[in-house]
Amino acid sequence: MKTVLTLIAVALVLSTGSAWARKPCEELRQEIATGLDAKGVKNYSLTVLAKDTADTRKTVGTCNGGTERIVYERATPAVDAAVAKR
Repeated sequence: MKTVLTLIAVALVLSTGSAWARKPCEELRQEIATGLDAKGVKNYSLTVLAKDTADTRKTVGTCNGGTERIVYERATPAVDAAVAKR
């Protein structure tokens, strides 16, 4: 029984190892942008920043082993801004 539990534990550890792998920031940024585009989100920006950079934008992902993060900012469309000024 201990052998079975040990094998299950080892398999679990090995299967989650890829979740902690270092993912390049540009690759992750593209994946996030693809997801946002698929949901119909328009007029946004995704910016890569150092992990410890102070910023008020929403963090939507971390990359390069947690040393950098990707922040999301929704921009106001030019048409909406022009209407709002009236």
